[in-house]
Amino acid sequence: MMTTAIAGEMQARVNAADAPQAMQGAAMQSLSGVKPLKPEMRTASADQRTGKYLTFLLGPEEFAIQVLKVREIMGIQDITAVPQTPSYVKGVINLRGKVIPVVDLRLKFCLPEAEYTQRTCIIVVQVQAAGVTLHTGIIVDAVSEVLNLASADIEDTPDFGDGGSSAATYLLGMAKVKGKVKILLDIDRVLSAHEVHGLEALSQN
Repeated sequence: MMTTAIAGEMQARVNAADAPQAMQGAAMQSLSGVKPLKPEMRTASADQRTGKYLTFLLGPEEFAIQVLKVREIMGIQDITAVPQTPSYVKGVINLRGKVIPVVDLRLKFCLPEAEYTQRTCIIVVQVQAAGVTLHTGIIVDAVSEVLNLASADIEDTPDFGDGGSSAATYLLGMAKVKGKVKILLDIDRVLSAHEVHGLEALSQN
């Protein structure tokens, strides 16, 4: 459960970083008091995709992940590089004594690499894949806000006609908010089981 204490701690870490205060502060305040769903309820049906989402930017596009998956938000910080890892794995950080692997979501999605700025954030998320539960950081261009999405706001992912081999495999759907489209990510599927096991090994080194 995301408690008020945890949300307060997350807000304090954001305030200590160089990222914009107003946007992230509003997002963190909205994260408190969110109750997790039971595992058997975490499917991608329309009704079960409703709820609170944290939105963030990668270039001009806006993405969103379920707030239930978010554990912390912080500004960009020193990352220790790890040799012989994929280019999108930037390395690891020390989060209160725990080693957390960090993935640059731009590079993972094959977008052009961008210089990190004061708006760049690391979102620490909880990922579950192939029987492994892992906390990992994802680097995004900026955090936007927390949205509460209803079923009417969400549409299924379009059929791109590629046999399901593209990014569509890790999309929950598309949300329509104020005339704009937000891409809803299934963070558990953004990384493959093989990648999750590799990141888990990094976190244990």
